Amino acid sequence: MSDMLENLAGTVLARCGESLTRVPSRCGELTFEVPADQLLQACRALRDDPALKFEQLVDLTGVDYLDYGRVEWNTETATSRGFSRGRAGAAGHGTDDGPDRRFAVVYHLLSVTHNRRLRLRAWCEGGEPPLLDSVVEIWASANWNEREAFDLFGILFRGHPDLRRILTDYGFVGHPFRKDFPLIGNVEVRYDEARGRVVYEPVAIEPRTLVPRVIREDNRYDAALKDPPRHG
Repeated sequence: MSDMLENLAGTVLARCGESLTRVPSRCGELTFEVPADQLLQACRALRDDPALKFEQLVDLTGVDYLDYGRVEWNTETATSRGFSRGRAGAAGHGTDDGPDRRFAVVYHLLSVTHNRRLRLRAWCEGGEPPLLDSVVEIWASANWNEREAFDLFGILFRGHPDLRRILTDYGFVGHPFRKDFPLIGNVEVRYDEARGRVVYEPVAIEPRTLVPRVIREDNRYDAALKDPPRHG
C-alpha cells in the first residue's frame, strides 16, 4: 500500500470516526466496511467533508457470499489434486459469520477534487429479502445501479424512488445473480402460434450437474503414434 493511500486511510478514519472499519485489500486499493445502520451517515461524510470530497459514485453492485470460503475451487493457487481443492472458511465473509452475512453492497467512490478512489462495503440487513438504505439522495447515479442490484440479487433499497427491474423481463421469476439460482432458470418464454402471443411456462429442461472432465491420459502422446527414430 502506498504512502498516499495510507495517508488517505488515516484521514478517512479520523473524519468518519468509528463508523468505518478498514478491510484488507489484495488489489492495492483502499476498502472500508460500514454497518448498515450507519451507511447514510458515512456516505454523506465521505461526500461532503472537504478533506475527502468523494462526490462521484462510479459503481454500485450487490454481492452474494453464499458458501464463500466453503467451495472446492481455490482460485489463488493450483494443485495437482484434481477437483478436490478443499478450502477453509474465510473469517469475515459469507455464511461463516451466520445467516445474516450473505448479501452485501459494494460502492466504488471517486474524488474528482483530490483524484482518489475508495471502496465501501455494507452488509445488508438480515432476513429475506435483504435490505439496505438507498443512497440515491447522496449520489443520484445510484438510481439505476440500485435497480440493477435489486433485479439481479433481490436486494431492496429503502427509500429508492422507483425500485423496478431493469435488465430482466416483466415476467421474470427470481434473481439470476444469486448463487442458488438454477442455471436453467425457472421460466421459459416461447411464442405460441395458437394464442398469437408470447407465453411463459415452467422450464422443461431437466436439471443436470456439469462437472469438468479431467483428462489424465492423452492419446496424442501414445508411444505408438510417435515417429520412429531416424538412422544414418
